[in-house]
Formats: sequence, structure tokens, C-alpha cells
Amino acid sequence: MAGRSDLKHRLVTRFQRYLANPLNRRLPFQVLLETTGRTSGLPRQTPVGGRRTGESFWLVSEFGYKSQYVRNIQADPKVRVRIAGRWHHGTAHLLPEDDPVARLRSLPRFNSTAVRAFGTSLLTIRVDLED
Repeated sequence: MAGRSDLKHRLVTRFQRYLANPLNRRLPFQVLLETTGRTSGLPRQTPVGGRRTGESFWLVSEFGYKSQYVRNIQADPKVRVRIAGRWHHGTAHLLPEDDPVARLRSLPRFNSTAVRAFGTSLLTIRVDLED
């Protein structure tokens, strides 16, 4: 089963990296998560789905600790999130103790369905917004 999960991860990430993400980054309504590259130090923007609740933004990573943006968060939790065309600074927290399947039920349905369908190792992330 590990081989099948690895193949799924490779196929989905290639699709996202070369087709879906470049297109989605250009959409003004798309939520973007900006991390700092752990090696390059450059800003890295990733389209994500999630929901703002009060002063926090919640999302679920479909590949958990294998996701590049999760690895960047581990190296530097200071992030920015573009919500409705406006950038917000924040601090990201990885929450392995949270139930990501239950969390997905409270997030936008379209993205949650895709995360459940394509994800292999779900991980909840909370961004505490500063502004």
C-alpha cells in the first residue's frame, strides 16, 4: 500500500505544481498561503482551501508533513494568507492531534472533497492572523 500512496502523491503533486497551482495563483478570489522557502529563503505561494474563523484561518494539508509548504512552516511558521484579495500576516501551527476529517466538514465543501479524495496523510493547520 505504501507504494500506491507514494504514486498517488507524485501524480497529484505534479499536476498541482505544473498545472493547477500556476492557474489558481492568478485567480483573485483564490486563497493563497505564502511561506518562506526553507532552503531558498524566497516567498512561496500555494493555493489552499480553508476558512477564516475569527482571528484564525483553518486548512487541512492533503499530504501532511510531505507537503512542501508544511516543511516550510516547520522551518519558519511566519506566513501570509491572502483572503478575499487582502493579505494577512500570521503564525501557522501544525495540529497533528486535531481530527482533520472532522475539520474538513467545517471547511468549504469543494476543497474538502478534493482533499479527502486525493490526500494520503491529512494534517490540520491553524494560522493565527495578526492583522
